[in-house]
Amino acid sequence: MTANVGTIDRIFRAALGIGLLWFAFFSGLPLADSPVWKYGTAILGVVMLIVAVVRVCPVYSIFGLRTCA
Repeated sequence: MTANVGTIDRIFRAALGIGLLWFAFFSGLPLADSPVWKYGTAILGVVMLIVAVVRVCPVYSIFGLRTCA
């Protein structure tokens, strides 16, 4: 597959993924104690990190979007 995620998009996704994983496991907030929120945000964080690493976003592919030059 061809890359469809640009550099700024990758940085944003990586930061968001790390932030979501922190929220899920280290924040200590009452909302993060619920299994639905904890594992939901953890899965979303991992997906964001994977997309940042492989530079291919399936949603962008569906809609024909590209943020790379």
